[in-house]
Order: sequence, then structure tokens, then C-alpha cells
Amino acid sequence: MAFRKKWKGDYLFLFENLIMKDFRIRYRNMSLGMLWSLINPLVMMSVLTFVFRGVIGGERGSSLPFPLFVLSGLVPFNFFTGAFLSGTTSIVDNAGLIKRVPVPREVIPITAVLSNCVHLGIQVALLLVLAAIFGGRPGVFWLWLPLIWLLYIAFVCGLALGASAINVFIRDTRYVVESVNLVLFWLVPIFYSFNIIPEKYREIYRFNPVAALVMAMRNILIEGVAPAGSLVRNLTIAAATTVALGLFIFGRLKSRFYEHI
Repeated sequence: MAFRKKWKGDYLFLFENLIMKDFRIRYRNMSLGMLWSLINPLVMMSVLTFVFRGVIGGERGSSLPFPLFVLSGLVPFNFFTGAFLSGTTSIVDNAGLIKRVPVPREVIPITAVLSNCVHLGIQVALLLVLAAIFGGRPGVFWLWLPLIWLLYIAFVCGLALGASAINVFIRDTRYVVESVNLVLFWLVPIFYSFNIIPEKYREIYRFNPVAALVMAMRNILIEGVAPAGSLVRNLTIAAATTVALGLFIFGRLKSRFYEHI
């Protein structure tokens, strides 16, 4: 029993430290520290608001709170790109740890994704403050936020499991992920409304988990209603599918990691 408690305690300690490692490294020797988690999305929100509302004139004259509209797209997108990329490279980046410590390999990409939740928590808090500034009030529909974010994080964990295993053998995988993230910026309605998307493409957007979360966030924070049932359903399907597929790929490949890292 004592050994079992020690085993659990050791892995819990390792799990916590892996989650915080990226956060500490990212802001090491920076004078502003974690404030960059606020500054970066605020700068991007300001630039996109200026360009698409001030220069191009989109939604000009509309009562739409455009800064909140943009930030509700940026926060899910930023989390996805950061967590997916760090999860993809996590096995290779932690090669020394994997060779020295008999930790379950699946923990590595999962903790890489969860470490980004530290930044996410700060940015979601910023988003809720901005929603309050624009007149949003906490209501019963806000209870949907933890559920849709848990589904979204599970979806990213599934992607990270599969991509991290493949990246051990095909090191170009990280560059594929970077390219996907770049293209995704334009395929997620961050600075444009779902309403302008042609009907023939709308179902594709609804099945894009990143776009689905963005639209669900806007349902809750801007429109003050529950997220559309189709969006929650699609997030659930995406989370279950990617976790199952990611675990399958990881399970098939992990026995050969030691030879290639």
C-alpha cells in the first residue's frame, strides 16, 4: 500500500511539473511574465478590429461588439494552435525524460496540451471581463462554457496523441501542423460572421471543431443564448473520435519510440 501511494505521488508530482514546465520556460527572464498572455490577444484583437471595422468597414454601423466578437474567435484559435503544436513535438522534446523515467508515454502529449490551459485560463478571464464591459451578464447559459471547453480540450488531446507519435518517425509532422494552423486562421470565422458563409459550406464549418467552439462562444457571450445543439453534438463527436484515434495510433507506435528519439 505504501509503495502504491508513493507510485501515485511520484507520477502526480511529475504530471504537475510537466504541465508547469512550458509555462515557466516561456516566461523565464521576461520582465512582464504572464502579462504576455493578455498582451498578445489584446494586440491582435485591436489590429483586427482596426483593419476589418475601421479600414475595410465590415460591420460598420452595426451594434455588434466587434472587439468581443474577434476575441471570442482568437482565444479558441490561439489555444488550438499552441496546444496542437506543443503536443505534436512533446515526445521528441522530452526524449531525455522518456529514456530515463518509466512514465506512461501518453502522459507527455497530454500534459503538453494541458500546460497551455494556464494561458487559456488567463485569456478566458479576459474574454469574460470584455463580455461584461459590453453589457454581458452571467446567466444560466454560461454554465455551458465548462462543458464545451472540456470537449474542445479533449479534442486537442486526441490530436496531440496521434501527431506526437507520428512526429517521432516523420519529423516533418510539426511543419504540417504549422501549415494547418496557418490555413485554419482563414477557415475559422474569427473576424467574419458565420452568416456570410455560403450555404453549401456551412455544414463544413459546423463540423470544424475550432469553428464550432467559436460559434458556441458567441452564442453564449454575445447573443446570450445556449449554444446550438448541432455545435455541441459536433464537438462531442470530434472529441470522442480524435481521442479514440489518437490513443490507437499512439498505442501502436509507442513501443518503438526509444529507437527513434
